[in-house]
Amino acid sequence: MLRSFLIYLSKAAWAQKLVTSWGVAWKAASRFVAGERIEDAIRAVRELNGKGINATLDHLGEHTSTVEEANKATDDILTVLTEIDKAGVRANVSIKLTQIGMGLDEEICRQNLVRILELASRHDNFVRIDIEDTPYTDVTISTYNAMLERGFTTRQVGMAVQSYLYRAEEDTRKLLDKGTRFRLVKGAYKEPADKAYPKKSDVDANYDLLAKIMIDAALKSEQNTLSEDGRIPPIPAIASHDEKRIAFARQYAEKVGLPKSAIEFQMLYGIRRELQEQLVKEGFPVRVYVPFGTHWYPYFMRRLAERPANIWFFVSNFFRK
Repeated sequence: MLRSFLIYLSKAAWAQKLVTSWGVAWKAASRFVAGERIEDAIRAVRELNGKGINATLDHLGEHTSTVEEANKATDDILTVLTEIDKAGVRANVSIKLTQIGMGLDEEICRQNLVRILELASRHDNFVRIDIEDTPYTDVTISTYNAMLERGFTTRQVGMAVQSYLYRAEEDTRKLLDKGTRFRLVKGAYKEPADKAYPKKSDVDANYDLLAKIMIDAALKSEQNTLSEDGRIPPIPAIASHDEKRIAFARQYAEKVGLPKSAIEFQMLYGIRRELQEQLVKEGFPVRVYVPFGTHWYPYFMRRLAERPANIWFFVSNFFRK
């Protein structure tokens, strides 16, 4: 119930106005958000790179309400790709299609995505399309497929998949046939019982199944290892802070003989830093999802919804003098 309420708050304009007016809110959010400017994000990436950790940058924003906002969001993402190239850091980019116009007009969204992928191609970089809530699942996948049909490759664009969805296995198998590079997540939205597993144990079991399917696909691929510059990921990206899920993927990959460079572990900025560094020491590619920007409120609220300890962190800061 608490998780559902927090997810509701993440979309509520009145709550956003209230919470973002509290100075302490940003203090708490800054644990999970690198800053509001691209300079802040690049600085965070340099620090991660210094520890042997790669990054994916996310200029926060979603559900733009006008064409002008969608075009501006696209320009901001182009700036991120340019700044990564100028700085020479080991990072790629993640985007949400609703940020660049999906909720307004599918064709506008596709035009903006083409602009982004063309620049990513020129910089030999990679763009991950984040998966959002289920009203956008089909159109997100169809848009990704349309980009492949236009001639962009799986070296330039990839997808994410959520293990709490019943449809995830079928989607994953179909997209792996195209060589898709995946971020595997559990899912951070409130979904109805006819769309998603309501029990955590079922979500976890499906997560392990999807990890196995991706690792098997990676074994058959000839171009699966992490690129030398840290920008192009392998096929399976195990995005989780759950040590049991990480252990399963590691053990299965070792069992079938998948090289360490052919599987990536991903975590969120500010969470489980010690685990990130431990995996690097053991020889695995690790990538941290680094969000930044002024539209941090929805992202922050979803982080609170995911883990009760995050709520205590926020509340304790709120009452600290």
